Amino acid sequence: MKPPASLPASGHLEDEGRYPWWKVLCLTGVDLFSSLGYQPGIALLAAGLLSPLANLALVLFAFLAVYPVYRRVAEESPHGEGSIGLLTRLIPGWRGKVLVLVVLGFMATDFMITITLSAADAAVHILGNPLAPSWLQGHQVGLTLLLIGLLGFVFYLGFREAIGLAVPITLGYLFLNGVVLLSALPHVRPEHLENWWQRLLAHQPDPLGLALATLLAFPKLALGLSGYETGVAVMPLIRGMPGDTPERPWGRIRGTHRLLFAAAAVMGIFLLGAGFATTLLIPQELWGSEEVSGRAISFLAHRYLGKDFGTLYDLFSIVILWFAGASAMAGLLTIVPRYLPRFGMAPEWARRRQPMVLFFTGVAFALTLLFQARVEAQAAAYATGVLVVMASAALSALLLAEQEKRPERGYYRLLLPVFAYVLVANILERPDGVKIASFFIAATLIISLLSRTLRAFELRVEGFQLDEMAEQFVSQLKTQEAPIRLVAHRPERGGRGVYWEKERRIREATHIPVGDPIYFVEVFVQDPSEFTAQARVWGVDRPEARIFRILGTAAPNTLAAFLLYLRNRTGRRPHIYFEWSDEGPLQAALDFLLFGEGDVPTLTHEILRRTEPDRSQRPFVHVGG
Repeated sequence: MKPPASLPASGHLEDEGRYPWWKVLCLTGVDLFSSLGYQPGIALLAAGLLSPLANLALVLFAFLAVYPVYRRVAEESPHGEGSIGLLTRLIPGWRGKVLVLVVLGFMATDFMITITLSAADAAVHILGNPLAPSWLQGHQVGLTLLLIGLLGFVFYLGFREAIGLAVPITLGYLFLNGVVLLSALPHVRPEHLENWWQRLLAHQPDPLGLALATLLAFPKLALGLSGYETGVAVMPLIRGMPGDTPERPWGRIRGTHRLLFAAAAVMGIFLLGAGFATTLLIPQELWGSEEVSGRAISFLAHRYLGKDFGTLYDLFSIVILWFAGASAMAGLLTIVPRYLPRFGMAPEWARRRQPMVLFFTGVAFALTLLFQARVEAQAAAYATGVLVVMASAALSALLLAEQEKRPERGYYRLLLPVFAYVLVANILERPDGVKIASFFIAATLIISLLSRTLRAFELRVEGFQLDEMAEQFVSQLKTQEAPIRLVAHRPERGGRGVYWEKERRIREATHIPVGDPIYFVEVFVQDPSEFTAQARVWGVDRPEARIFRILGTAAPNTLAAFLLYLRNRTGRRPHIYFEWSDEGPLQAALDFLLFGEGDVPTLTHEILRRTEPDRSQRPFVHVGG
């Protein structure tokens, strides 16, 4: 039997957003638009002559697939939960938790590589500028480590991104990119186009083969798709409308729709322009050189607008790449405390900023040394992380549509294989991305399971919500002269005669006086994979028994927490009575860790012993039978 599900879930009201959507777009843009610093150069190496067509396919994919998926995610996560929050809700139990941990591993890859790749490309822009001191040349790794260390130091001191700073950086960077492309594209002559087209046909003479080659090439350019998940995560900052409610803030949702569409449109225009300008105007023999790799648009700025303007462009590139790393660090410091401790998959100190900053900075150092600060070498891991997160968003949108039987669910069924294709094609082309992501996933799973095991004896109850009858029972317990006596009872063994029989056995085994009232307590474990929760308590008054029914996450922890709760409410130490279990020790331990049950008497006593070291204040635990 399950308790009724009609009571409202607990929650809290959060502050409404305070900024216009376009300002929040600028905050997101430090991640999204900063990829213009390195994506065109990487595209030349990854797609070659196909770069303009591959960028066109990427833009179409963004408009026809990524935008509608994240538009739907935004409607269902107006408080910034994103696709991971939806997966947690849509796929309950251990299956959902493991999937979320895997996606979190890929998301950690995305954010960590954002820090290292952006810092490496900032170093490339510094070293590639003609005004850079000669003594800096050849020290790209050291310069990258310095930039990462400075980023970590700022966050260690408590740095928070300010929209007031993000707006001029993002708008200034986009303006300079627009100036460069508008100045470079007029230099494209008909002979440039003809020469490019002839070379392209020499490799792919068949139109069908050319289209197929473009479809195979565009997943390699997925770097230009970063930032959409961040766009949903920052939704709480978007100013809503007077009629918005915390449950359905439609003004905020509509603002996010505009943000996502504008992000796709602006990025699409710049990717198309950069794809043609860099492919047609940069000599092919320079595509892999230090002058172009990681700074293709900067090369055009120096070539067509001079050293002074090129230096200004490099300065803005360095700053926005710096802020891209800051955005990623902020994302890590938000995601880890939001999900892992809640799942019991991280120690409580993971909620503290400074230890986490030191940890993530150390990982960024290790990745930089591993890749020797080479931008193109990190592109695979970055693209893999981005695409897995997007595929999880597509899965969330499909599950929502199927659950609600929405008419567009057929479209989402078509989109999910497309996301899967882009992801698989990227992995097959550059498997290094999966290797790096696998390290993060393995580390996340191992540390998470170890942490959950070590934290198994915590109370795991955030509080109790009692209905009217349960409150009456507590009032009776507080005023009665007899000791407070509870009998633990497994819900699945309930029945009208079973309560009488169990009360008889318990009184006989533990010598409870006949006149002392007994209250039964039953714990319903709805989702054992949840580590903590607000426990809800229903009182049931029957002729044969008075029963507390509790919806919790683990039977021993919930019982221990309820005993301490009654002690604090009544000012008296309650007694709880158990019968011995027939399970073996190993089976009981596994049942406890995986299903929240197991050897309940022993575990309840152990949790009480660890939580309340003062024996004179500790509730009594009795076992008989």
